[in-house]
Amino acid sequence: MQHLLFEGDDVEALDEAVTREFSPHGLRVGRGDRAPGRFRRLHRQGLALYELGWGVPVEVAAGELPDFYNVHLPLAGESSVRVAGREVTASCSIAGPGMTLEMSLPAGSDTLILFLPRAAVDDAVAAQTGEPPAAALRFVPALADGDPAMAAWLATVRAFAQFAASPLAARSPLAAAHFEQVLVHGLVDLQPHDHFAALPAYAHPALPRAVRRAMAYCEAHAGEPVSVADMAAAARVSPRTLQDRFRADSGTTPGAYLRRVRLDRVHQDLLRIADGSASGTVAEVATRWGFTHLSRFAAYYREVYGQLPSRTADPGRAGNPESADRPADNG
Repeated sequence: MQHLLFEGDDVEALDEAVTREFSPHGLRVGRGDRAPGRFRRLHRQGLALYELGWGVPVEVAAGELPDFYNVHLPLAGESSVRVAGREVTASCSIAGPGMTLEMSLPAGSDTLILFLPRAAVDDAVAAQTGEPPAAALRFVPALADGDPAMAAWLATVRAFAQFAASPLAARSPLAAAHFEQVLVHGLVDLQPHDHFAALPAYAHPALPRAVRRAMAYCEAHAGEPVSVADMAAAARVSPRTLQDRFRADSGTTPGAYLRRVRLDRVHQDLLRIADGSASGTVAEVATRWGFTHLSRFAAYYREVYGQLPSRTADPGRAGNPESADRPADNG
């Protein structure tokens, strides 16, 4: 049920309302145009959804977030967001447990905020792996709305805001719970995070057993030379049959699936380089996972993640870094 939490010119009172719903944070009010602020809770059940407009230019600085994820979708105004000390280049972003969040918002900004408890995300992972992750998922902060699947997920969040205002949401908590599950599982499946590699290929029970066997083989041998013949042998079918079943049942090819698995492994390694827990170059990481043609690799990577691999490894890097990262696929 929708609930107006605050509306008016008292920024301090608005800040107190935001703190009660989220977590303590620093707030600095800037100079410029002023208008009444508004803070609405659109939905709160397993997840929560809010709409927030400060009405004045503000800079918000949260410490490390506790056990929840914040997904920010701007509705109006061009905001600047930093997660874990790094600027987010995409318009939509996510920050999670243990990550800092800083925002610079103009007076006319209006933001849709999806609030996901860590327990809900852990449950979505456990549904695929059999157990919750040992640590909170660390998502890539930038949501690549250029990816059609992610664009569809973001559209679903906006549709959820409309659903929350409908009589159906008020009269059917179970319908709302199903909508919530679509959002949580979609996020875990689509947005890259540091547990991506732990999501098993066999988490797709609707796929034929031969396809699942081939997918599991790719997961286990992604760092080794792998051919379609190898995948077919693991699947216990002929290469031609495997090709046909992949196209019919998953809409892709065995080679394209292997490439996506390897891209995910590259992505995780680059995230570790970005946070300082690992070292190396984009070319070294790409080669480790079977990509030898660097410019083609960079194109594959940008198509999936919405940015060049060098930007993932060093989010603060400016300019066109493709000359330093020229990776691609040998299969």
